[in-house]
Amino acid sequence: MPARPRTIHASSPRAATYSISQLAREFALTTRAIRFYEDSGLIAPARAGRARVYGERERVRIKLILRGKRLGLALSEIGELLDLYEVRRNERAQLAAFLELLAERRRRLLQQREDIEIVLSEIEGIERECRRRLAGAASGAGVPASG
Repeated sequence: MPARPRTIHASSPRAATYSISQLAREFALTTRAIRFYEDSGLIAPARAGRARVYGERERVRIKLILRGKRLGLALSEIGELLDLYEVRRNERAQLAAFLELLAERRRRLLQQREDIEIVLSEIEGIERECRRRLAGAASGAGVPASG
């Protein structure tokens, strides 16, 4: 369930704002995680005295950060994408960069899958050998100890 925005009259009369706890609840995050994203420069809430005031921009950025993390992107990569849009206000450039990141992520995942298949195959071979030796030991054939 999305956080229920509250309206403050600081900048515009209809600007939806959120508290850190509202965003934490909405995205199932800790407030510490949100502050970490702020410390990392990924979000920049406004301040009302000492309180952080999060707008729709920060809410969307948190959503994009979490999507990037689910895809396995590093926070630095996510930050580059977010900054690219902020600097250029150019969705085309952002999308092109995102496609490059996704292609690289896909390449890494395919390599990991290949590595996993190799390890699984090795495990199967070792299991077969262990079972063969156990069967030999159970039938009374001496199994020499390997040293």
